[in-house]
Amino acid sequence: MGSGETVVLIHWGVGSAWARPLAEEPALADSYRLLTYDRAGFGGSGRAAGALTMADHARHCRLLMDHLGIERAHIVGHSSSATIALQFALDFPDAAETVVSMEAARPIPATEVQAEFIRTIIQPAVQRYRDGDRPGAVDTFFRGVFGEGYRPTLDAGLPDGFASAVDAADAFFGQELPALQRWDFTEDDARRITQPVLLVLGEDTTPTFPERRDVLLSWLPNAEPVEIARARHLLHVEHPAPVAEALAAFFARHAIGARG
Repeated sequence: MGSGETVVLIHWGVGSAWARPLAEEPALADSYRLLTYDRAGFGGSGRAAGALTMADHARHCRLLMDHLGIERAHIVGHSSSATIALQFALDFPDAAETVVSMEAARPIPATEVQAEFIRTIIQPAVQRYRDGDRPGAVDTFFRGVFGEGYRPTLDAGLPDGFASAVDAADAFFGQELPALQRWDFTEDDARRITQPVLLVLGEDTTPTFPERRDVLLSWLPNAEPVEIARARHLLHVEHPAPVAEALAAFFARHAIGARG
């Protein structure tokens, strides 16, 4: 949709409708060609045979761009899909003009904050999923990453967001989380990503995400941070306009072809 330079919006791991709030914002919709798609295992895409890696998802994105005749684009990811955006830049540097990482799910520094996040959020959510309580598993995970009382915000910005996440529970808990755990992304890998990278953070987000942002900020050679006021992990749903404006300003500073 739209025209201009291409921006690929890679959806998060809990449902394929992630991009809708951003895709409706004039700052992006009026000036850029926005590409969204359902990743393997989500929405209208078929289930993949066997486990998928973040490199697999990055390769799928590149194949789609090739199919559509898109040589270079701005690559945007959020939470688990931020790792796909980073992997894309690593594997296909000529196709990624810039990268936007919105509150990336990895890397995870070895701190008590990260250990508590796994202990109090990830493990209980996974256990509920294994017990067959898909809505409970999704709610446990969402309360941990989005904050208590998240549901009105989610329902207002993505009315089908919770139901979509329950539908995608097998893909998320069965494929996405294991793929994240297996994702091997080191400081040396990060040093090879020379494209401009925008690290987006919600001002009031869960403590686990600022630590991860700071690791990436110290590792990536050409990264810049931006914080969205009064926002948490649902930043693009809570405040889509300032998020879209921050992305559009970043893309304008780093237009396709400007790096030569």
